[in-house]
Amino acid sequence: MGIKVLVVDDSSFFRRRVSEIVAKDPELEVIGTASNGMEAIKMAAQLKPQVITMDIEMPVMDGITAVREIMGTTPTPILMFSSLTQDGAKATLDALEAGALDFLPKRFEDIATNKDEAILLLQQRVKALGRRRVYRPITRPTTPAPSKSAKSTTSPQISRSVTPAPAPVRGTVVKRASGKKYKLLLIGTSTGGPVALQKILTQIPANYPHPILLIQHMPAAFTPAFASRLNGLCKIQVKEAQSGDQLRPGTAYLAPGGMQMMLERGGSHGRIKIVAGSADMNYKPCVDITFASASKILGRETLAVVLTGMGADGREGARMLKSAGATIWAQDEASCIVYGMPQAVTAAGLSSQSIALDDMAEAILRESTHG
Repeated sequence: MGIKVLVVDDSSFFRRRVSEIVAKDPELEVIGTASNGMEAIKMAAQLKPQVITMDIEMPVMDGITAVREIMGTTPTPILMFSSLTQDGAKATLDALEAGALDFLPKRFEDIATNKDEAILLLQQRVKALGRRRVYRPITRPTTPAPSKSAKSTTSPQISRSVTPAPAPVRGTVVKRASGKKYKLLLIGTSTGGPVALQKILTQIPANYPHPILLIQHMPAAFTPAFASRLNGLCKIQVKEAQSGDQLRPGTAYLAPGGMQMMLERGGSHGRIKIVAGSADMNYKPCVDITFASASKILGRETLAVVLTGMGADGREGARMLKSAGATIWAQDEASCIVYGMPQAVTAAGLSSQSIALDDMAEAILRESTHG
C-alpha cells in the first residue's frame, strides 16, 4: 500500500486534478477528498491519512482553522496550496504557524517550467512529508520583540512547532565554543524552514555581533511578508535583502524569492548583490550560490548552517566554504521535517556538527559570540 493522501479543496476541478496527479505515483494512494475544512477534520480522524493537501480559502471552514484543529487532534503532515499574492503569502505563513509543514503555489505553472516537472515536484513533496510522522504541536505564545528603530509593530503571534518522529540518533550538542573568530552567519533551508528560522532567530539577541544571511526556498511574493513577520517577532532586524545593502551586525538579510543573493567586497563585512535567477537554476534563491560567494569574501570567518529541506542545495557551496576554512553545521535528522539538505552536507563530510533544532540557537550564540 502507498502513502495515504487526503485531498482538500472547495473546487471539484482542483480536487480531481490533484487526486489524478497523486494517484499516478505508485507510492501514493488517494483515500478521500473533502470540500471544506470541516469535512477535512472529520475525514482526517476517520481515514487517518499520512498526508493532507489543503486549500486555504474554503467555505464553512478555511484551511488555516482546519490545520489548527487537525494538528491539535489528529496530527498529520499537511501540504498547503496557496496563491502567489501578498494576501496568499500571509495566509500561507499563518498556516505554517498553525502546523502545516510545506506549501506549493496553487497554479501549477508557477511550480515549474513545464507540466511534467510540476507533477513530479508535487509527488515528491507529498512523498517526503508522508515519510515523516508528526506529534501534536506545542502551542505557545510568541511575544513580539520590543520596538526598535525602523521596526513595524505586530500583534502577538501563536507559534506552533511540529516535532517529527525521533530518528535513532540525536544530533550532538556543542558543549563549548571552538574559539574561532567570525564575521558572518549563513543559514540555508527549504521545506520546514520558515518555522525553523523563526525558532532560531527569535532567540538571537539584538546585540548579536555579526550580520546574518538567510536563504530560504520561497517564491518572490512570499519573501517580503516573511521578512516582515520575522522582523516583528525578533529582537534583531530582519529585512528582505537589496542590492547594495552593507552588512551590519545584528541584522538578518533574507534572499528575495526568484533572485540570487551574493556577497561582494565592501565595508567591514561585505555588501549584498542581488542578481536575476538564471532560468536553468532549480532554486531561486539558491543556497549554493550564496555560500559560494561568501567563501570568496569572508571564508574562514563564516559559520554556515544548513537546516531542514528537500534535495542537496547547499552541499557544493558548503564544500567551497569548508575549503576556505569556514565552519559548517547541519540540523540533525530527528528534528528535520525533511532530512535532505542537511543529510547531503553531513554525508559529504562537510559538517562538523549535527545539531537538533531546539539546541541550534544556543549553539550558534555560544560559537559565534565567544570566539
